[in-house]
Amino acid sequence: MDALSLFGLFAVTAMLVAYALEDRSHWYILAFAGACGLGSVYGFLQGAWPFGLVEAIWAGVAMRRWSIRRQ
Repeated sequence: MDALSLFGLFAVTAMLVAYALEDRSHWYILAFAGACGLGSVYGFLQGAWPFGLVEAIWAGVAMRRWSIRRQ
């Protein structure tokens, strides 16, 4: 497994864990947004730009949810 694949595995694992824990704290929503950002970077680096674009949108949606939830 090359470094890019390991990076992708880390990104999607972080997304899964943060998503599963979102109800516990608004900080997990922020972690999910960050993990989506990493997933987006992975998608673009891999050459799968539709995946990278959708993950970037998910990161934005999660940032908005975090902003609303922390208030």
